[in-house]
Amino acid sequence: MEQSDPGSKYQAAGAANAAGPNIAAFQKGLAEAGYIEGQDMTIDYRPMANEERLPELAAELVRRRVAVIATLGSTPAALAAKAATTVVPVVFGVADDPVQIGLVASLNRPGGHVTGVTVVGSELGPKKLELLHEVIPNAKKIAVLVNPSNRITSDADIGGARAAAQRLGLEIVVINGSSETEIESAFSSAVQQGAGAVYVGSDAFLTSRREQIVKLALRHKLLTMSSERAAVRAVQLMSYGAVDVDMYRQAGVYAGRILKGEKAADLPVVQPTKFDLVINLATAKALGLTIPESFLLRADQVIE
Repeated sequence: MEQSDPGSKYQAAGAANAAGPNIAAFQKGLAEAGYIEGQDMTIDYRPMANEERLPELAAELVRRRVAVIATLGSTPAALAAKAATTVVPVVFGVADDPVQIGLVASLNRPGGHVTGVTVVGSELGPKKLELLHEVIPNAKKIAVLVNPSNRITSDADIGGARAAAQRLGLEIVVINGSSETEIESAFSSAVQQGAGAVYVGSDAFLTSRREQIVKLALRHKLLTMSSERAAVRAVQLMSYGAVDVDMYRQAGVYAGRILKGEKAADLPVVQPTKFDLVINLATAKALGLTIPESFLLRADQVIE
């Protein structure tokens, strides 16, 4: 990244599907590192609605000589940013293994110009499936909603779910959602195939469609679970995962440290150590589901 003027202001590019609390958390992390948006730096926000345009978008940001590119919540965006430059530092937030997908050489020593925060969503898959099975033990089929356009993440989600399903004696039904229309059809397909619940994959596009997904789940009387706490506030039944705002705050801290002159290669990839179980009890009642008191006592948050 380069200075945007002779003073202390920098220009950073932020590509994110998330908004509201997550962006505020990223800004908080920047502030912790000593940078206030509008005072010490500017952020050029770019939405990632069309994954096919990501390489073009990343190349444009590089041409603008931004100081840091932050890709929050999207593996394809992180890969596109890395491919577009070997000079501009990239700070990512992904739900895939960054070593396996080629973002960094290792978690402790990233090397190169890329670092960030990761929650390996596929590794949480078995736990999420176990929790679903505990709540609806009579269901023999679980649908896994993935975005086929994001092959890396969808393959990891499906693989993790199938491994856990085999151990639990469950059948996995894969349903695809790469557009608003396809998500609509996916829920109808889940019902037709006899699925008792929907496990929502760790994909940025699916996250952006949380409102549609939870409405479809209620309409079709299907339990849903993902890694995203915000979806439970939007009446999804359950979530199990890292606290999103903590991840975005850490990404902001790293972006700020890079602005101060630290090298991405020297900043280890951060992994969360705490995972929260959140349950929406009102949604359970709307679905006619009784959740055992012992299960509720294990939750980190119960939304009444």
